[in-house]
Amino acid sequence: MQDETITGRVADAVRGHWVDTHAPDWLRPYARLARWERPIGWWLLLWPCWWSAALAAIAGGKAFPDPWHMVLFLIGAVAMRGAGCTYNDLVDQEIDDKVARTRSRPLPSGQVSRLQAKVFLAAQALTGLAVLLQFNWFAVLLGIASLAVVAVYPFMKRVTNWPQLFLGLAFSWGALMGWAAAFGRLDWPAVALYAGGILWTIGYDTIYAHQDKEDDALVGVHSTARLFGDWTKPALAALYGGATALFALALFGADAGPAAFAGLALGLGHLVWQIVRLDIDDPDQCLKLFRSNTSYGWIVFAGLVLEAMVQGLL
Repeated sequence: MQDETITGRVADAVRGHWVDTHAPDWLRPYARLARWERPIGWWLLLWPCWWSAALAAIAGGKAFPDPWHMVLFLIGAVAMRGAGCTYNDLVDQEIDDKVARTRSRPLPSGQVSRLQAKVFLAAQALTGLAVLLQFNWFAVLLGIASLAVVAVYPFMKRVTNWPQLFLGLAFSWGALMGWAAAFGRLDWPAVALYAGGILWTIGYDTIYAHQDKEDDALVGVHSTARLFGDWTKPALAALYGGATALFALALFGADAGPAAFAGLALGLGHLVWQIVRLDIDDPDQCLKLFRSNTSYGWIVFAGLVLEAMVQGLL
């Protein structure tokens, strides 16, 4: 078997993706820095944005979330997720070099230099800024405020057992942005949606972190997977249950009706399925269940959009 660093592949990258089959050789290391072959990351960043936009549509009596905002959030999620991954790899280069799953990534394997990665990071951040500037000034300032959380997140696994909390603070920020983009202010339903998103993120990233718990222990990296251990399933039940309760509170605050709550109930069923199926000692299954949160996002979003359409027709 060829060494991953010789072939230019990355051990934990998706095989057979367009990055491998169609991207030019010079682009592949940058695509892998941004994790373009793994769309799950930007989907998880996008869902709170789209949920919030749909919730704002319900509260504002509109039949559909603002289509322009939806497109902007999509572009912004892809750009900022890529920027976040690039920044994280710059910060974690030495740790990644010690972990089997990550040592073949572009930076530790030498496929790109730190300077090249920083230039790529700047390009992605500027794309995100261009998207952000399309919104009202309240939303612009709110978006800029999120950078403080993004900046500290990669360091948290060195100092706390709760790095997933800080990921939740960053990845759920869109729950505030969709509402702010629609109304130019924040109201408590958006805050409840944000809080629920944080708990949801801690839950799904705990599942993801179980893949690396042995390597994390060796290099001294902390996680909720290591913290919860054999108590992961009860912890997930509490986290996902709390997230569902907070999402329901947000729906209530926006005067949402049966369709939105039905979507949330179906989504809860999906989260329960994750907990029941989880085997924390099976890395492949952990990855599969983690990725299934894209389906959860669609279920909740579909309920919100259907509710907006129903109310808009009444």
